[in-house]
Formats: sequence, C-alpha cells, structure tokens
Amino acid sequence: MSNPLAILDQRPQPGRPRDYDFPAFERTTLENGLTILRCHVPGRPLLQAQLIVRGDAGGGATSEDPALAGATMLTARAMSEGTTQRDAVAFVEAAERLGAEMGAGAGWDSLSVHVEVARTHLEAAMGLFAEMALQPAFPEREVERLREERLNDLQQVMADARRRAEKAFPAVIYADDAAYGRPLGGVEETVAPIDHDTLAERHAALMRPQAATLIVCGDIEDLAVDDLAAEAFGSWLTEAEAPATPSAPDAAADGRRVVLVDRPGAPQSELRIGHVGAPRRIEDYHALQVTNALLGGLFNSRLNMLLREERGYTYGVHSGFDLRRAAGPFAVRCAVESDVTAAAVADIMAELGRIADDPVEDDELTAARDYLVGVFPLRFETSAQVAGALSGLVVHGLPDDELDRYRPGVAAVTADDVRAAAAAHIDPTRASIVIVGDVAKFEAPLREAGYGDVEVVYDEGFGPGEE
Repeated sequence: MSNPLAILDQRPQPGRPRDYDFPAFERTTLENGLTILRCHVPGRPLLQAQLIVRGDAGGGATSEDPALAGATMLTARAMSEGTTQRDAVAFVEAAERLGAEMGAGAGWDSLSVHVEVARTHLEAAMGLFAEMALQPAFPEREVERLREERLNDLQQVMADARRRAEKAFPAVIYADDAAYGRPLGGVEETVAPIDHDTLAERHAALMRPQAATLIVCGDIEDLAVDDLAAEAFGSWLTEAEAPATPSAPDAAADGRRVVLVDRPGAPQSELRIGHVGAPRRIEDYHALQVTNALLGGLFNSRLNMLLREERGYTYGVHSGFDLRRAAGPFAVRCAVESDVTAAAVADIMAELGRIADDPVEDDELTAARDYLVGVFPLRFETSAQVAGALSGLVVHGLPDDELDRYRPGVAAVTADDVRAAAAAHIDPTRASIVIVGDVAKFEAPLREAGYGDVEVVYDEGFGPGEE
C-alpha cells in the first residue's frame, strides 16, 4: 500500500518565469539643460515624479565639505519644511488638498525630490513640486529642529549594537579621508555647526538644471508632461559652477583589520566582515548578482544554510554589495550568540574563500538564477518603483537598455562566470572584521586566528568596569 503522505515530500517544480518587458520611456531636454524622462505605465493612475541631481555633477554627499558632513542629508530633509512662498504648515496644507505626497532625500551619489499624486492633479502638483525643489526657505527654527533630531539619532546609534556596527565598518575598510568611510548623515562634530546658511549654500551648489533629470512615471499617455515640466521648471537657471567630481574612495592604507567594540555582558555579537567592493558599472554585474545570491543573498544561500540551518548560530545571515558610482562596501552581516562568535567568523571566512574555489552545483546555480529572474518584475509594480529604477540609470550613468538586459544577462550566467566574479570581487585575505559584543568571549581566539591586527574599542559608558 502506498504512503498517502508521500506527496508531502514532493517539492513542486518551479514554473517558467513569466514574460516581462520593462516599460518603454522617452527623453527630451529643456532649453535650460533639464532632462525629462517620460515613462507610460498603463493602469497606474497614481503617478510618481522624481527630480534627480546626479552625483557625477556633485549631486550627492560625496561632494560635501567633510567639515560639514551631513549637510546634504539635512538639506534634503529641510526642503519640505516651507518655501519662500509659504511656510511649512501652508505647504503641507497645499499638498494635502491635492492628495499629493512630497519629500526629498539624499544619498552618496545623488539628491532626489519626489511627488506622488493622482494623474488628475498632476498639473497643480507639478507647480508645488517645483516650488519645494527650487525655492526652499530653510527656516532657522526648522533647521534647528532637524539638526537636533539628527544629533539625538547619532547618540542612539552608539547605544544600538547593530547601528554601531554599521557605523564602524565603513570607517575600518576605507581610508581616513574617504567620503564613503563616514556616515552618510555625518557625525556629531560635523552636524552641530550646520545652520540655515549651510543648507542654503548647499542647495544652491547642488541644484543645477544641467545636472538634473525629471522622471515622470504612470498612466501619462494623454498628459502633456513636457509642457507641464517646461512651465514648472523651464525658468530654472543657475550661475553656480559644477562641484568638482568626487574622486574614487581608497581602501584603508593599513589593509585588513579586526576591530572589536566592547559591550560587556552582551548576549549577542553583531558581525560585519568584508572589504571595499565594486562600483555599479562593471562588466560582470550579472555574474556578481548571481554570485552574491549563492553566497548570502537568498534564504537558501551557502552562508545561511551553514550558519542558520546547520550550525544554529543565527536567525539569519546576509551578504551584499552596496553598488555605488565608485566602489562601495561588500559585507557579510549577522548577529550571533556571544559564545559562538569566533566560530561564526571562521565559518564566514571559509565560505568567502570557497565561493571562488569550490564547484558550483547545477541545482544551486539554477535556483539562484531562477529566483533573480522571477522576482525581477515584482520590483516594478508601482509607478514609484518604476521611477526608482529609472533614477538608478540616471545616477549610475547606465545605458537605456540596462533594465531590458537584466533577465537574459542573469539567465546566461554560468558556473565559470560565478567563480570568476567571486575571484575578482570577494577576497577573504583582505576582509576586515568588525564585531560589537562582549569582547571577553571571543578576543583570544580571534587574535590566535591571525585575521589581522586586533583593536579593542571602548565606547563611553561601555568600557571596562562600567555598567
């Protein structure tokens, strides 16, 4: 008699990924140099417009004065706190009457301003959007509030083990003067002096139409997007010179390091292991995506299956490349129990070596490729997501067909491609280690392992003998 429960042991076979084409888009350029990207997405009446200032023209935090690090992020945050035409309350009320959501943000390589609004209100919203982007007032009271919020947040970083590890890791792997080595939002000594004049000057330096792209996505087939853009942004002129193009950040001169941030009595350790990685514009981008998926980018990745499923060290471990215009960090991230910290580090370092050396099994390669190909369309279900993808093309200077080439590029990755990408971009011999936890539980075995010079850091309130 057959076992009626045998069917439960049979895993369903994945189906063929559904066909998908990224929406087509068109571009025009206004007389002032502003580029417009129009992307019609049928059935998306909620529109997204994004104004992107590119990092290659100084549009991101990499071009800010190191003594005022954090000014770019605060500039973006303060842009919705009132304009020269209306105060913060009046501005919010005007947006609410249109059902529009507006905001701004800054990254290492760009500054962006966005509005999300129903297609029926695009014309009115575009004018308000331009007002926020081009005429922010930076009222001193609001600037002071945002500055204090940021300073308070920086204090909280020091108390939170996960955020403390995230702060420490870039500073370890990058040279002291590299922008990527400091927090995007600055540190206490650089944020404290920021005031109205700082933000006004930063805004004037950043906002140049020649360095900007306006992206409009959604159901826009019968909307005169170019005319609306010209009316809202056509008079935007500036005499500001382009900031100097930021230089590529250097890796730390002293090579790999082991930095242990002491938290006496902590039940867990926060681990960050890695090195300076790769920029976004690389020829083996698709192979690197598959390689990282195999290593630590998926639930059934090698790292997660080893440290979570086999060892039981962690609830989850993740690896990733932060792909920026210049070489961003590569890191393995996880939290483990204090007593197994050294063992977890050894396992991670071993896996970093195996990904380039050990054969890639056909089934794991197929699973990784199929997953990346299959989830790709799910990344673009809203107008905002489509606009975000187009902003990536703008920020990184990628070709127009980059998104069309993603799925076939990933599907074509071979086992040899994976090994080559791993050998090129993952190197345990130059991987630094940052751990926030009870150093007494793992310092000795880490010193014996010979991963590099070991430095113990005692934060205020967490030093030896302190509670």
